[in-house]
Amino acid sequence: MAKKQKKAIPKRAPTKHQLSKWQRQTRIRRIVIIAAVVFLAGIVSWVGYEYYEDYKSDPLREVVIEVNGVPFTMEYYVKVLDAYTAGMNSTTINYYRDYIADMGADKVINAELLRQGAKNLDIEVTPEEIDAKLEEYELPNDRVYRDIIGSDLLPEKLEEYFDSQLPNTMEQAHVQVMLAEREEVADEVITKIEAGGNFTALAEEFSCDSSIESDLGWLPRELIPNTLVADAAFNLTLGKISQPIYDEAATKDVGYWLIEVTGRQDGEVEARAILLGSEAEAEQVKAELVSGNFSSLAMEYSQHESKIGGGELGWLKQGDMGSEAFDAVAFNLTANEVSEPVRDESVQTTGGYWLVNVVDRGEHQLETEVSKRLRDKHLNDWFEELEEDSTIVNLLDLDEEKKSWAINRVLQGR
Repeated sequence: MAKKQKKAIPKRAPTKHQLSKWQRQTRIRRIVIIAAVVFLAGIVSWVGYEYYEDYKSDPLREVVIEVNGVPFTMEYYVKVLDAYTAGMNSTTINYYRDYIADMGADKVINAELLRQGAKNLDIEVTPEEIDAKLEEYELPNDRVYRDIIGSDLLPEKLEEYFDSQLPNTMEQAHVQVMLAEREEVADEVITKIEAGGNFTALAEEFSCDSSIESDLGWLPRELIPNTLVADAAFNLTLGKISQPIYDEAATKDVGYWLIEVTGRQDGEVEARAILLGSEAEAEQVKAELVSGNFSSLAMEYSQHESKIGGGELGWLKQGDMGSEAFDAVAFNLTANEVSEPVRDESVQTTGGYWLVNVVDRGEHQLETEVSKRLRDKHLNDWFEELEEDSTIVNLLDLDEEKKSWAINRVLQGR
């Protein structure tokens, strides 16, 4: 017998009262959820603000150096100082604290510049190379020491790169030079050479620039240590001596004093002086002193630092000027009389006359030492250009308080 099917009970539509109740409950739940979200957001914001305030108030977290947008915190800087002063005791660090503080900032900046510049040349120190050095030196494996090792390894790689850019041969000149203190001396040397004199021997006698060898050997233009000399070296007729070439910036190891003693007591003298670049110039200024004012002429002509004060040197004991030639005259000079020009080879003055002899010139193989010097010059020029084109922010530069805080932090950890 077939089962009797039940009739479906029709669903009843909710009443207006029920709809109103449900809507109220939905609104209440929504309000509760929104309130909870707002409350939680407030808690998160408050916690975040407190954390941010703590972050800001922690000096170690402050960014003190930026190199092309790469930041370095005070914590990083302190660790760099600590690493580079590891072998120093507290007394030494305190004694050199200003130098050490500046050195640390320079280390951070230069290392990052070097890393960025090398990367642009596709040159990098690998993590494996750094790991090997850290293990060899038994150093901590943290960012600061990894950066230090990396910056120590980069120069060798850069030298190899710039070595590879050098040609085997270059246009060069074999040059001999000397610097005479005045034109008359240069003319005298030319006369002696034309009469068969040896340039090198005459340079030993007459040259007044001890910083440069008279025979420069074979050099490319960019290694010749003076632009005026370089121009002559690549334009002179071979075997010809140049005419005297005046160079107002050339530094020579001789000067001439005009000294006046204005007082004397207990083995001391009160003196004033004018330092000139040549005997002829000294004689000229002495002639002007007859009718001129000593202070004014000193301020106009003297090459000594005392020119700012009109040549006044104050009271002197023997040895104060560091010149035997000066003392020999000043402590035996009649008061209120101006000395004859006093030649002094213990001082440096500017202005002189170059003589250039081009022994040979042409395409020539780079000698090992010349190649090394050229490579180093290219490397230095590259780094200087890199530095000039970079944006560097160093908050430590003029902030003695920050630097002192960093040094003290290093000392606290010792």
